[in-house]
Amino acid sequence: MKTNGQPFLTDVKQLRIQARQNIEQGALTKAYQGDVNRTIEILQSVLATEIVCVLRYTMNAVVATGLSSQSVKEEFDEHAKEEQGHMRLVAERINQLGGKPNFNPEGLAMRAASQYTEGANLVEMIKENLIAERIACDHYQELIRFFADEDPATRVMMEGILVNEIEHANDMHDLLVAHEGTPALRK
Repeated sequence: MKTNGQPFLTDVKQLRIQARQNIEQGALTKAYQGDVNRTIEILQSVLATEIVCVLRYTMNAVVATGLSSQSVKEEFDEHAKEEQGHMRLVAERINQLGGKPNFNPEGLAMRAASQYTEGANLVEMIKENLIAERIACDHYQELIRFFADEDPATRVMMEGILVNEIEHANDMHDLLVAHEGTPALRK
């Protein structure tokens, strides 16, 4: 039997033998086609991006003020928690690949795709978060294409995170429209 022109391994005895070989590599089997070191390097950047987002959303949730700030603060808090979940997923994947997740705050801003930018008021905070989410969406779509079929586990993880980042961008856009009174983006 063949799939995509490749022979399909149906010999369970052979699978068992292969599973016992190189067990020190953990979850990485010879079926893994990605460049492990490059993947870890990329995921360290994703990890830094998620950490920066956790920090920015948390800071915004704490300092946001204004007549209608309570609901926005709650949204910032929710997003901070979700970004922390992304951070954990990425760190776990780095670990699965044999790397050590880099949580060191030194150089964090240089490793992240998004920036840690503080807005002076509620609307500026919303705008900065929308910008950061748009950066994450574009960056993660690029990474999904990069991982493709060579690393389906990392690709699927990034697809799940991307879905959530798109929701965050939509939430920030809705908040921006609500607080500015006009759509910021063309329909």
